[in-house]
Amino acid sequence: MAKYHIYGIGNALVDMEYEVTPEDLGILGIDKGVMTLVDERQQLDIMQHLRDYHHRRGSGGSAANSIIAFSQFGGKGFYSCKVADDELGHFYMKDLIEGGVDTNHHTEKDQGHTGRCVVLVTPDSDRTMCTFLGVSGNLSTNELVEEALCDSDWFYTEGYLVTSDSARAASIEAKRIAEAAGVKTAISLSDPNMVKFFKPGLLEMIGSGVDLLFANEFEAMGMAGSDDLHQAVDYLKTIARHFAITRGPKGALVWDGQALIEIDPVSVEPVDTVGAGDMFAGAFLYGLSRGWSHQRAGDLASAASARLVTTLGPRLPTEETRSILKAF
Repeated sequence: MAKYHIYGIGNALVDMEYEVTPEDLGILGIDKGVMTLVDERQQLDIMQHLRDYHHRRGSGGSAANSIIAFSQFGGKGFYSCKVADDELGHFYMKDLIEGGVDTNHHTEKDQGHTGRCVVLVTPDSDRTMCTFLGVSGNLSTNELVEEALCDSDWFYTEGYLVTSDSARAASIEAKRIAEAAGVKTAISLSDPNMVKFFKPGLLEMIGSGVDLLFANEFEAMGMAGSDDLHQAVDYLKTIARHFAITRGPKGALVWDGQALIEIDPVSVEPVDTVGAGDMFAGAFLYGLSRGWSHQRAGDLASAASARLVTTLGPRLPTEETRSILKAF
């Protein structure tokens, strides 16, 4: 048996989540509902505008959220990332390890600033993210731990890494190592803006194909260059052996390699959609790691992501995650 069920690589970002109004977004000139990369000065200006707003913080990054969720369900995960030798960097590593995830904590930490993601949640439960990558933008093959990667069942990466040349190269190298070692590969497209502005880089990360791909319906259609979901499904079959397309309140579509499975939604009153796709991926991968069918893994992922959006923040308490699992 492999030491780890899943090995992930992704950005290390301290999430700082604020509840705001659409008027705040207008004043700040921020596009709603997507992730926008900003420099440190821009992000500090945003935080200054929000200085009187209460906020919460936690270790984040798309792949990190998925790996932590996977761990909360009971799986064993490893996460390679890059933080600075600052207060946020030490907070991030401590939070990650306390979440049950092993990491490349032996790697020398850089001077500079740990990445931050200002998450703006509007009353319609939509999330808008303004990300300053900090030293995470310098994530490279130096942060890979080949021994842990080769001793894993799954390799998982996030589409957000496409924005950095060194991080994209690290993801591509990690996928090469994984495939050579017989480790299954998975990727999340992460955000419509990644597809819109970095599609060639995403295709480079996908290479000859992945075992499993996660996307929401807008990302899937963007990759296919079509506003027809059926055409998007057909396109994804050419780059992934299996995939899951999340559709928010409409549930999800899962391709198991032979049949397209409709995953029913769980009806809830959403409060905050931050991390919903990450939770779906973490829960789905956990189900597959247990030998479950794609249908059952999809049902668990649907239930977990539905529970998540009824609360603030990108993850649930471990005991709540385990209670969802008990129902399955």
